[in-house]
Amino acid sequence: MGLTAACAIGVMAKAPRPGFSKTRLCPPLRPDQAARLSAAFLRDITDNIALAARDAPIGGYIAYAPAGAEASFEGHLAPGTRLLLADGSPPMPPAVQGFGRSLLHAIMAMLERGHGSAVVLNSDSPTLPTALLVRTAAALARDGDRVVLGPADDGGYYLLGMKAAHAHLFADIAWSTGSVAQTTRLRAAQLGLEVVELPSWYDVDDKAALDRLLRETETPAITNGLLPYAAPVTAVALSRMGLRAANMDLAAE
Repeated sequence: MGLTAACAIGVMAKAPRPGFSKTRLCPPLRPDQAARLSAAFLRDITDNIALAARDAPIGGYIAYAPAGAEASFEGHLAPGTRLLLADGSPPMPPAVQGFGRSLLHAIMAMLERGHGSAVVLNSDSPTLPTALLVRTAAALARDGDRVVLGPADDGGYYLLGMKAAHAHLFADIAWSTGSVAQTTRLRAAQLGLEVVELPSWYDVDDKAALDRLLRETETPAITNGLLPYAAPVTAVALSRMGLRAANMDLAAE
């Protein structure tokens, strides 16, 4: 698979460390459990990308920060997943701030490696249907400029893909709010870009979403006409923590 023909998908990720990973899930989780769950998410998400690559020309990355954290990902990623620094350090337009700098850095770096398109993907959706990743690569492979947007249930997005590094898509965004996806749509319209919108999915970043994940890993159900990815590593991690969808209680370890 030549890089110029491939769609790069970069998972925006922090190293899975207690006190730094999935902190919004504490409680009900302890910091060490949140870090273990974060590591499980990374393995499942990168395995999911590798699975999608069987049906589309996709290359998988971890877009990480800070520099020097590379060793923290060892043993937590699918074979063949490459590491890519995305700390927002390169010069960027003044209107691109906060998390937007890391997102744009990741897009720029993947395109600079020769990929025909680049996608940033969150690290909080381990059950994202594989079909959506394949659909994203196919949309970006067509002639003409466009963006692919995967809106999240909380008003953000789980995925954003493009064929050129459009900095305006990351400008003046109120990150971590419910307006992110809608503002991104407006930015795309201002650039005259076609927006291919995927079905919505959810981020596992609070107790309610964790309960949904528990239900989904125990009894997968078709949602929006799509079968969730099984996320087997996450399912095992949840089981070992003693979590059950019925009560969300933690067993002593």
